[in-house]
Formats: sequence, structure tokens, C-alpha cells
Amino acid sequence: MIPVETLSPWSVVFFDLDGTIVDSAPGITSRIAASLVELGHPRPTDAQLRSYVGPPILDGFRNISGLSDSEADEALRHYRSRVAEVGPEHDSALYPGVAEILGELSLRGIPLALSTSKPESQAVRILRHYGLTGFFTVICGASEDEVRSSKADVVAEAIRRLGALGIAAHPGVLVGDRVMDVEGAAAHGLSSILVRWGYGSAEEERGATAAVDTPVQLAELLGLAAPVPRGLPSTADAAGGGAS
Repeated sequence: MIPVETLSPWSVVFFDLDGTIVDSAPGITSRIAASLVELGHPRPTDAQLRSYVGPPILDGFRNISGLSDSEADEALRHYRSRVAEVGPEHDSALYPGVAEILGELSLRGIPLALSTSKPESQAVRILRHYGLTGFFTVICGASEDEVRSSKADVVAEAIRRLGALGIAAHPGVLVGDRVMDVEGAAAHGLSSILVRWGYGSAEEERGATAAVDTPVQLAELLGLAAPVPRGLPSTADAAGGGAS
């Protein structure tokens, strides 16, 4: 891991969503378990369910639960129907201190790019729920048909959208919590910061530029003072407003 003091200032900061900005594991894992059981498949162990959070859900059905392609497609449809019923923000919570970091970076004019393997429409809904959409220059997630779902592909699309706005992605850094964030950043020449409050393991930190335990440490690493409230959206925005 590269020493923190060697990090350069960033022209763009890319952020993962699940396990980085919001704790969405309770909702994701309960819907996955229910979907599998209702379709006649074994319920994954708690450890297996936790591994589902981060990568594309379709990959999890194949690689963690061992479903065939057709079974995985059916399970994904079932899972998404459950998400549609209750909303992707159900059983999720914003990690304390992260909204302040997003607000402070935005105030300083640093472009922010959301890059998540969650379907983009769901990501937008979650950010809107917490009043965070206005902080991001681009919001990029998986396509509904899963053609774009890997972190490397999502980051590539985010870089393309930034370029269309005349914004160079380098030097840039991706903040995430899983090994796919490290790999997705490296695929595009970006640095990576892994946050330890998410769903990754110590082994997943290998190859990351740096890792942090708290939002305060992340703020310092991004060149900010400790997170401050002035970057927070208004109460009305947090209740469901904000940019789309």
C-alpha cells in the first residue's frame, strides 16, 4: 500500500455507493435470501449473503449461490421485483460523516462521480432520498440489462460522461469498500482509497492506494479538515428533494 503522504491532489473523486456512502446490506441481503428461498434454492449463510453486497447481484447468484445462467436471471428478476415493491432505500442508512465530506468536496469545486454496480435508477433514487444528488457531477451505475455492471465498466462510463462535460478524470481517486473498487480504479489508472466501515476484508485492501478506518481519516486524506456540517443539504432536500 502506498504511504498516505505520497498521494496527489485529485481532479475528480469517484465514490462507490453501497458500503461507502450508505449501509444498504440489511435490505439487500434480506431480499436476496427471500428471493432464493421463494424460488426453491437454499438460503445462503450470513457470510455468503454479506459477500453479495458490492458486486453485481447477478454475479452473486451465479458465483456465490451457484445458479445456472437461467436460474440467476430468474432470481434477479425476482429480486428486482422486491426492490420495486419497497424501494432501494428501504432498510438502508447513511454512514455518519460521509454526507459532510461530499458537501465539502462539492463546495470546493471538486467534481464527484458516483460509480456503483447497483442499477443506475436505484442509485439515483437512494441519493435523492438522502438529499445527495446535487453534490455529484455525474451519477453512473449499472445498466438495467446488466451489460454495464462491472466496476471497471461503470467507471469507464463515468469517465466518458465527465469527458463530455470537459472534465479530465486524471489524477483521480475512487473511494470504495471492496476489491472490485480497487480493481476498477486500477483498470483506468485511478488511485483507490478503501474504507473499512463497509463490507470488505483486510485481504481486499491489497493493491489499494490507501485504506481508512473513519470518515475523519478519509476527509484528511482527501485534503479536507474534519467533516463539517456546512456541506449538508437542507432539511427539505434531505426529505426527498435535490437535483435529479
